[in-house]
Amino acid sequence: FDIIKRRFKQITDDLKLNFDIDGYLTKIQADILSGSKESYAASRGEYLNAIIAAAYLGFDFIDAADIIKFDRNGAFDDKLTDELCSKALSKSRYAVIPGFYGSDYDGNIVTFSRGGSDITGSIIAKAANAELYENWTDVDGFLTADPKIVSSPALIDTLSYRELRELSYMGASVLHAEAVFPVWSKNIPLKIMNVFKPQAHGTMIVPHENYDDTGKVITGIAGKKDFSVIYIEKKLMNNQLGYARKVLSVLEKHNVSFEHIPTGIDTMSLCIESRYLKGKVDIITEDIKNAVCVDNIIIMDGLALIALVGHGMRYKIGTAGRLCGALAKAGININLIDQGSSELSIIIGVDNKDYCSSIQAIYNEFLG
Repeated sequence: FDIIKRRFKQITDDLKLNFDIDGYLTKIQADILSGSKESYAASRGEYLNAIIAAAYLGFDFIDAADIIKFDRNGAFDDKLTDELCSKALSKSRYAVIPGFYGSDYDGNIVTFSRGGSDITGSIIAKAANAELYENWTDVDGFLTADPKIVSSPALIDTLSYRELRELSYMGASVLHAEAVFPVWSKNIPLKIMNVFKPQAHGTMIVPHENYDDTGKVITGIAGKKDFSVIYIEKKLMNNQLGYARKVLSVLEKHNVSFEHIPTGIDTMSLCIESRYLKGKVDIITEDIKNAVCVDNIIIMDGLALIALVGHGMRYKIGTAGRLCGALAKAGININLIDQGSSELSIIIGVDNKDYCSSIQAIYNEFLG
């Protein structure tokens, strides 16, 4: 803790701030030593940085713990938060608000998941009825593919909320996957900007109705590795009422969520992140067998999911054919394919070992 104290003292001294941060640091240290929860300690860096920024800028400081609220089960309370944020913001012309955390009804600190400051910014933009939410980060904006896989992928100029949601959820890590929802509810545009290159154009995210067709078949590619598939076969499955509900109730019982459910007339595939099945595969398989009659049940591991996302694919004939052809040419087998009902994305499943080469092949076909 002494190392941390010296660092913050150095920051305030370098900024020539006329206030003593020792009091804040002493209280935080005492709170941690007295047994405060891990989330409290995790939030204090954000808290102290916001206090320093407010002092340097001459703005009001509004503690996120006072306005961002969670219930006792850890669920975000959107209604109460909106009321508290609107009230607090109405009293300030300019304010600095720490991101990443809030508090429950008892005042205990609760944090969002990693990258949660993106969500805080979106919540504040919504409460302020902002014209625009700028999210300043360390990249120029959203890229069409992962630059660690594809060399110099193009920057995406404009995205719709729906495209952003698909890409963020499938692994594009520029913005937290849940950050879009608060601004989406009020159709507030969101812009990704690079704090180190403020002259860069950035990426604008807009409501669907304000999205102009770029003419491209796909907007971007994203993916994640390490999925498992529970493959179920049952003759005349389609004639058995409640079959899918009974299968999904097993996952609910074991607190396991699924990503996709590709189906056939006599088959069902449950696509699940492998980490959620760790130590549970045998009992889940047995419970499915007990819940419904199955002819066969197979577990397949080591699957990577890759999403092609874009409004253009719904208007272009042969998109799936081009996708399959590109992967076949690269010698890659598709284990799973699923297209959303909105025709905004196509999800494919390939072996983990083929993940990078699949993204490169898809990029070359559609965006290269």
